[in-house]
Amino acid sequence: MPEGAPRLSWRPWRSLARGACFALALVAGGAHAEGCTEAARYGAPTDRYAHGVLGDAIEWGSLTIERAGGRSVTVTLPPDRVFEDVAPRLVDLGPEGCRAVLVVETQAQTGAQLALYGADGVKLAATPHIGQPNRWLAPVGAADLDGDGAVEIAYVDRPHLARVLRVWRYSAGRLTEVAAAEGFTNHRIGWDYIAGGLRDCGAGPEMVLATGDWRQVVAVRFDGGLTPRALGPYSADRMARALDCR
Repeated sequence: MPEGAPRLSWRPWRSLARGACFALALVAGGAHAEGCTEAARYGAPTDRYAHGVLGDAIEWGSLTIERAGGRSVTVTLPPDRVFEDVAPRLVDLGPEGCRAVLVVETQAQTGAQLALYGADGVKLAATPHIGQPNRWLAPVGAADLDGDGAVEIAYVDRPHLARVLRVWRYSAGRLTEVAAAEGFTNHRIGWDYIAGGLRDCGAGPEMVLATGDWRQVVAVRFDGGLTPRALGPYSADRMARALDCR
């Protein structure tokens, strides 16, 4: 039995640390109906997928979804899959009221995909796998990025190699890619966290990322296309200040 990843207290999504137990909602809201998702956590640590992009040999073999009313559901992945992730995230997908769980799920031969699970443990939607082993993606955030009423989900595809920012829209139970642009990143090999995230400084949501060469912190707006704006030379402090609208 492999040793578990370090167990850290939960943190907001924009600075989730590896091993964090519980997901935190990304969009503030009121109470949810009985049976809806309240929290989620990974379990069943495993070393069956030897990638180690997050700094150790341990990934996760299960996802437990805590539901309102005290019930829980556990998703156990088959041996060729793992959750290659820092922590699950709760996302509000629209007016239905129940939140979904957003995860990075990896298949041994085809690499990572972004996936959404419902409160019943059923996979609602997913992006395609990247297409080969040891290829990963790093989530940025989920929100209505362009004000059209639908939720967009953003991630960096292969943040150490391709460095492509991708935006997918969730609608009618499906994820559809709506934008992509090269030259962005939010993770270095070995980090047990994902840098950057979403902010709203009063003019709508923006994605806070680094340029692909790690020289600049940028705010990227989605308005049908992806429009970056430089915020200054990269540093961890500048990234944190940018997320706080400072």
